[in-house]
Amino acid sequence: MILIGFNTGDVILGMLWVSIIGFSLYIGYKTLLRRLSRNAVKHEQYFSLEAIEMNPASGEIPFYFTSNEIKSYTFSILDANMDELQELKSGECMTGGNIIRFDSSKLPNGDYFYCLKADNQKTVKKMTILNS
Repeated sequence: MILIGFNTGDVILGMLWVSIIGFSLYIGYKTLLRRLSRNAVKHEQYFSLEAIEMNPASGEIPFYFTSNEIKSYTFSILDANMDELQELKSGECMTGGNIIRFDSSKLPNGDYFYCLKADNQKTVKKMTILNS
């Protein structure tokens, strides 16, 4: 179908220009995305601290975290005001999964936080202790 007042050559030329402009915008968008993601966070350089399985927790609590690199770390228990109560473990972790066990009967019932610190990160998660 030819539009009124336009011949076939004008319609084809218009479609060609729209295609070229659309393709150029697409290439520009992809280039911009690639340039912005150049300094993106590399997750393999960080610990992954899992939430505890039981909430509220009681008895012995296993804390689990993973690492893709051997790195030094500090694992501690914080009170409700985010002040350090007890440092559970510090040293170098293994690659893969790591477990730190803690006897929660040493603390009164209430809300606490557990914290995993390294040179490039600090991860804090909340837990509730309810010992009978």
